[in-house]
Amino acid sequence: MANLNFGGLKLTPPKVLSLGFVILITAGTFLLSLPVASVEGHISFIDALFMATSATCVTGLAVIDTGTQLTTFGQVVLLVLFQFGGLGFITMATLITLVLNKRISFKERILMQESMNQNSMQGIVQLIRRVLIYSLVIQLTGAILFAGRFMMDMPFGKAVYYGIFHSISIFNNAGFDLFGDIHGPFSGLTRFVNDPIVNFTSMFLIFLGGVGFIVLSDVFDFPKRKKLTLHSKVVLSTSGILIVIGAALFFLLEFNSTLKPLSAGGKMMATFLQAITPRSGGVTTIEIPLMRESTQFLMILLMFIGAAPGSTGGGIKITTFAVLVAAVSARLRGKEDIVMFRHRIAKENVYRAVTMTLMSLMLVVIATMLLSVTEKADFLAVLFESVSAFGTSGLSTGLTPELTTAGKVLVIILMFLGRTGPLTLAYALKPKGSKELYRYPEGKITIG
Repeated sequence: MANLNFGGLKLTPPKVLSLGFVILITAGTFLLSLPVASVEGHISFIDALFMATSATCVTGLAVIDTGTQLTTFGQVVLLVLFQFGGLGFITMATLITLVLNKRISFKERILMQESMNQNSMQGIVQLIRRVLIYSLVIQLTGAILFAGRFMMDMPFGKAVYYGIFHSISIFNNAGFDLFGDIHGPFSGLTRFVNDPIVNFTSMFLIFLGGVGFIVLSDVFDFPKRKKLTLHSKVVLSTSGILIVIGAALFFLLEFNSTLKPLSAGGKMMATFLQAITPRSGGVTTIEIPLMRESTQFLMILLMFIGAAPGSTGGGIKITTFAVLVAAVSARLRGKEDIVMFRHRIAKENVYRAVTMTLMSLMLVVIATMLLSVTEKADFLAVLFESVSAFGTSGLSTGLTPELTTAGKVLVIILMFLGRTGPLTLAYALKPKGSKELYRYPEGKITIG
């Protein structure tokens, strides 16, 4: 991987991307610490750092209530952070460059290639342009739909502001909302559980934000090319399967519990939203603490899998999960090659998928063990919070607002690593093209 020279300091693209997140978090922490950012005129450093990290890493976990404890200035700071964090600061910097009609250098093109997880720089500027256009159109559509609905309950100006905030938050899979108290029974969007506009708009935004910009570009090109890439086929098919299976299991597990008081339409909307949102969406219309433990564990599994590569979501990624399933299926059928949609998957990708999954699992296990020591909470609640932070999902059983200072620091680290760690690891694991000069003799080991 080529090093980039920044004022005499040579950095690899993954390090530059990680440094960008650190700079955004630092700036956000400073702005949120200002008296003008909070209603009470002061936010502690650790809380400001937590909120800035959560917003930049598009997680959505909150230790203070966004709607009641932050001023409009503080809310806008969060909005800017999760917009930059979701689309990527390289993409946003490219937008500024394009608006100013400046030339994009070779160094910048390398960073763009890495930020979009592409194998070559060919057409990368055009892809970034498309990402910006698609994002703007999708978020504007969501804002209009939300604002139209919120106008029924609030003044025009406030409805427009709420519409814009929630559309950007949900599309970027940030999960922040301006409704309710995080300690209260009506947190999040639970008051809209039977509202079709809010439910379908949220599902629309989460899905499009989670499938990735590469897939969106491919889908929009479909009428012209008449075919989809293997990546898009895997992402779309796996996403569909996970949504259907997740919805079916959620419906069966919660039918006589949290879904019981809802109408038939409310049951279906709540079922599908709760099946989609764990994949890094962060908003929910059903109180998670009221769900069965089996349902909470189902959501943990979905959060761990996460969204697609090149998207606004986190987790180990859909494609990683799909490759692992395909590898297991091939081995059970005695097949040497791993085939998906009549394409053979390179062994390098299988090794990367296994490495990504094991590294992510180790990270979650270590974080869960440490949080079990620092926090007085049930193990499942601690595990739920850990996976939510790692997968940048933002869903919570209610533990986050009660975290100790040590717990907040652990979750901050977990959110940062969840957003940048697997991404950086994926870049680092890309084949470098060098051949081994010798091989060790093959050894025998018993498996299973």
